[in-house]
Amino acid sequence: MKTEKIVVGSFAILLCLLFAFPLRSQTPSSSSSAKDPGVRAGSVNAGTPLPSLSAAQLQFFQDGQNRFQEVDQVANGLGPTFNSNSCSSCHAQPAVGGSSPSTSQYPNIGPNPQIEAANANGAVNSIPFFVTADGPVREARFPFVVAANGSLTGTRDGGVHALFTITGRSDASGCSLSQPNFQAMRQLGNLIFRIPTPVYGEGLIEAITDEAILANMQSNAALKRQLSISGHPNTSGNDGSITRFGWKAQNKSLEMFSGEAYNVEIGVTNELFPNERGTPPTACLLNPTPEDATNFSQSGDQIPSDIVAFSTFMRFLAAPAPSSTGIPGNPPPSSIQNGRALFSQIHCDSCHTSSLTTGASSFTPGLSHQTAALFSDLLLHNMGSGLADNVSQGNAGPDEFRTAPLWGLGQRIFFLHDGRSGPANGGLVNAIQQHSSSGSEANTVISLFNRLSPQQQQDLLNFLRSL
Repeated sequence: MKTEKIVVGSFAILLCLLFAFPLRSQTPSSSSSAKDPGVRAGSVNAGTPLPSLSAAQLQFFQDGQNRFQEVDQVANGLGPTFNSNSCSSCHAQPAVGGSSPSTSQYPNIGPNPQIEAANANGAVNSIPFFVTADGPVREARFPFVVAANGSLTGTRDGGVHALFTITGRSDASGCSLSQPNFQAMRQLGNLIFRIPTPVYGEGLIEAITDEAILANMQSNAALKRQLSISGHPNTSGNDGSITRFGWKAQNKSLEMFSGEAYNVEIGVTNELFPNERGTPPTACLLNPTPEDATNFSQSGDQIPSDIVAFSTFMRFLAAPAPSSTGIPGNPPPSSIQNGRALFSQIHCDSCHTSSLTTGASSFTPGLSHQTAALFSDLLLHNMGSGLADNVSQGNAGPDEFRTAPLWGLGQRIFFLHDGRSGPANGGLVNAIQQHSSSGSEANTVISLFNRLSPQQQQDLLNFLRSL
C-alpha cells in the first residue's frame, strides 16, 4: 500500500506554525509502542431504546427489535440468494444493532453467524475463503462486469453478489443455483467487501437537517484547505436532498436502508424492492412477491411491514454511551482527556465532527433539537488509492466514503468498510494508518498523528476506545 511522503521544508514549518502543536517526533512512529487497547469491557453501552419513548412507541420498538432478530425461512422470503438469514446476525456486536461479531477473541459472542446460515436446513453452500469463524460478517461486490469468457469488460458493476443460495434446503425443494466463483473474481482483482454499519443512534442522524450538514461543511474553510480536506454530500438524484446512510451515504432514509438490505442481504422482496434480484430459475421462485408487505386485518387495522418495523427499531435506538471505564489497561482519566484534546489538535475532527444538532422531529422529543455526538460530518471524502473500492454509488466516487461515525467505537471489533483492520493486525492503529495513501484527504492529519510521541498516540487511542 502506497503512503504519501511527508512534506518537509518550508511547508512543514508552515504547518507547525499554523497548527501551533508540539510535534514530539519528526518521523512517523509506525513502530512506536502505542497499541489499540482493544474492545472496551464491562457494561454494553448500546442497544437500548431512547428514554423519551411513550409506552406505545416502546411497544413498536420492541416489535421491531423482535423482527430484526427473527431468522427467516424460505416460506417467509429467504433467498433465492442471501448473505445471512437475520438482520441481527450481521448487526450483533456489542448488542443487537451493532456491527460484525467475532469468536476467537470474544467467545461469548459466538462464531461468525454466516457460517451457520450457509448450511442451515440442509443447504449445500461452501464457505467463501473470506468468511471465517473469527472474522467479520462480509458481503461481496464486483466492481466491474465480467464477460462470458471470464474477462473484465470495463463496465462498472458495483452491486452485491450474494454469498449463498437456498439450494439443498429442505424448504426449497427443486431449486438449483450456483454460488458465484469468488476465487476467480479474486484472481481478476474484481472482488471487494463491505461489513455491516452499526445502526445505533440512526434516528438522530436521520433528524439532522441538510442545513446543519452544509453549515458544518462550510465551517473552518481556510483550515480545511490547508489540510487538503474538502468533502461533499451524497444527494438524492430526484429531490437533491442529502443522503446519509451506508458506507457511501447512498441511502436517504431508514426505510430505504431497511428495504434495500432486506432484499440484498436476506433476499426478501418488499414494498420498496418488490422484485427478486437477478433472474433466478422459476423453480427457485417459491413465494408471491413482495414477500414482505403491510398486512390488513378484517377489522381494518394495518400491521406494519417488516421494513417499517425495522425502521422504527433503528429510529428509536439510542446513541451509544461513552465510558472511561473498562478500557483494557485501565488508562487514567487524564490520558483520555489528553487524547480528546489531541484528536482536535491534529484535526481528526475536521472530518469526524464531534457533534451535529438535529432539527425538529415529529417522532419523539428525544430526536428533536438534540446534540448528536456522532463524530462524523456525514460527507463523502476521497480516502485515497489504498481504501478505494472502485464502486460508485450516487455522487460517491470509486475512492470516496462517508466519514464513519465513531460513537460506539470503544466496543467494536473490526474497522474500515471491508473489516480489514481487526485484533489480528493492530485494530485501531492499522485503521488509522490505512487512512493515508495516494490522493487521500487524510494524509496531512495522519502525518501529524505519526509525529506524536508514543504516549500521545496512546492517549488518543485510549480516547477512541472511550467512545
